[in-house]
Amino acid sequence: MNSESIVAVENFQMKFGKRTVIEDLSFEVFSGEVFGFLGSNGSGKTTTIRTLLGIYEPTRGKLLINGKRFDSSESAFLGYLPEERGLYKKESVLDTMVYFGELKNLSRTEARKTSLEYLDRVGLADKAHKQLGSLSGGQQQKIQLGVTMMNHPALLILDEPTKGLDPVNRRLMVDMVNERVKDGATVILVTHHMDEVERLCDRVMLLKDGFRRLYGTLEEIRKTYGGNTVRVRFSGTLPERTDLYRVRSREGMSGAELLVADNVESEAVLKFLANMPGIKLASFEAGRASLEDLFVDIYSENEKTSYA
Repeated sequence: MNSESIVAVENFQMKFGKRTVIEDLSFEVFSGEVFGFLGSNGSGKTTTIRTLLGIYEPTRGKLLINGKRFDSSESAFLGYLPEERGLYKKESVLDTMVYFGELKNLSRTEARKTSLEYLDRVGLADKAHKQLGSLSGGQQQKIQLGVTMMNHPALLILDEPTKGLDPVNRRLMVDMVNERVKDGATVILVTHHMDEVERLCDRVMLLKDGFRRLYGTLEEIRKTYGGNTVRVRFSGTLPERTDLYRVRSREGMSGAELLVADNVESEAVLKFLANMPGIKLASFEAGRASLEDLFVDIYSENEKTSYA
């Protein structure tokens, strides 16, 4: 990864009628990185991607790929796996892949060779001449991803690439994305699987209601939003909030997960609880918040995005 910007979004606003979907959104995606683009359904992810690709016109702001608005004549540069899948289900698997390969500037011979190699790798060689509609949802998903990546585009925008796949095939798809990154590709990954984000992504951004709520490396995000946690088992009454921590979640009457305040060490929380009248500790385990923990915090109506 380097500091060269492949995607740049500046002060992006999108309104549909009187409804504001995106408000003043700015971010960059750097060459060679895997960028996690996160958010719940309706948060504005798909709107941002469609505007980046010129499908929508922004109400305000700039959305640039390689320093300019995306032009469909440069489509071979980019591989896009959309949220809504689109395959010709009455055609054969191989014919469909070859057709899309030719649209991506591969010769018919190259497209056929690449398609057969891909089908063999993902365990679908025996399906080459089957109708696409006869395949399972997960198998169709593998074909869709193969079509997206078959011409080795420099920029991949993947919207839920492992949707419908079992754990074995999820790992296979993740490995294939990793291979493209090692070859120099840049990836924008939209996913709800936080384990994939933590394993694959260099940086992430989280949208909520059209606003950017998290942005940076995983370590930067944990530092900014309070990444230290403590799990305790106890008897007595545990205060819900102090200057050192707040309770993130309760586990029955005798367990809790605490989110430690910024610039506070876990040992300080241990000392505080050990010396507090009315509470007796049975166990104390320090840890780090996962990205999923932070995601849930931000989307929880009764929780704050940081300790403060």
